[in-house]
Amino acid sequence: MQIKESIIMALDSVKTNKLRSSLTLVGIGIGLFSIIIVMTAIGAVQKTVEDAFSSIGTNNFIIQKYPAVRMGPGHWRQYRNRKDLTAEQGERLKRLTILPKAIGIELSSGGKTIRYENLSTNPNVRVVGSDLDNLITNDWKIESGRGFTAQDMDHTRFYTIVGRDVVDRLFTNIDPIGQKIKIDGHNFEIIGLFEKKGSVLGSGQDNFVAIPLPAYQRMYGKDENGSFTIMAASPELMERTMDEVIGALRVIRKVPIGSDNDFEIITNDQLIDQFNDLTKYFKLGAAVVAFIALLAAGVGIMNIMLVSVTERTREIGIRKAIGARKSIIRSQFVVEAVVLSQIGGIAGIILGVIGGNIVAVAINVSVVVPIDWIIIGLTVTTFVGIVFGVYPAVKASNLDPIEALRYE
Repeated sequence: MQIKESIIMALDSVKTNKLRSSLTLVGIGIGLFSIIIVMTAIGAVQKTVEDAFSSIGTNNFIIQKYPAVRMGPGHWRQYRNRKDLTAEQGERLKRLTILPKAIGIELSSGGKTIRYENLSTNPNVRVVGSDLDNLITNDWKIESGRGFTAQDMDHTRFYTIVGRDVVDRLFTNIDPIGQKIKIDGHNFEIIGLFEKKGSVLGSGQDNFVAIPLPAYQRMYGKDENGSFTIMAASPELMERTMDEVIGALRVIRKVPIGSDNDFEIITNDQLIDQFNDLTKYFKLGAAVVAFIALLAAGVGIMNIMLVSVTERTREIGIRKAIGARKSIIRSQFVVEAVVLSQIGGIAGIILGVIGGNIVAVAINVSVVVPIDWIIIGLTVTTFVGIVFGVYPAVKASNLDPIEALRYE
């Protein structure tokens, strides 16, 4: 009953001192809003990125010349001077290793225009030269038609499997299977259509066409830089498979003993960690803004409660005169401070979740509700209410009942 009465009194205090209370509640709301909107937006982006990275698979890893994230021109020069990863090296890697379940070899070129009759795509399509294993290791599923066969590779057939974005641009009312498209002046027959994967942060995963690796090499050369996607037999064999592949590739590329690898190993966890490194500064900035806003709001709550103590001095005197203990007076004012804090906090959390998801929708990523940060936010606002409500509560409980009854 005591808590219920304290909550009612706190709400009455808010109604009585609308302007003063509103300014304090706005301060708390801004503090929670600033951190919740950032965490909601980052959480939405992170979920989408993690879903995209999960396509690599828990027992897959990628080998490429460059790291997944490159920072600064100095780093660019360092990696640019490495030897390219060629398809021939990939074939040798397959012969020298026994643990990988599959090793996919991929060469690719971006910025291509695909043409069909009088229609054409924008010059942003990626052309991928793929061997058979690459379809497996990338988990590229065929929606209709078929995938490549060993005969397609052996006979260097100019066949292609196309992504959904290309189909939507060139084939609006006809079945693309069996049609012929032009890639850099060469005719390719469409034999399959990939399942749609969607986009990540506005970047489409379906804006590409795959062609047999030998056909790609005939068009663009055999020494182009590529990448290898390795599938371990199981997640438990991931580390052993990685060690074997690294050792074999160092032999193939003649890396001196004691020297660092001249290639990058990229796993799903590494990509997620790198993304988290990029977002930690946004989180830190939001935390600083929230701290400053909550500190200012806490001081505001303390001021409100001190004014409330002054205005209710006679009431406090009457309660103490009829037997109210100090602990009851203290708890009443602390509860009132917590209620004030929670009102502003809840408003800030609701607006933050809505704002964060508006950002998520705007950049076309998954909508999320950050339950963990909502709980943290409510806990923080409760803590602010307690910390800044203690002093007014102690002051109220220490009032002399006789002097309080004389107060006008």
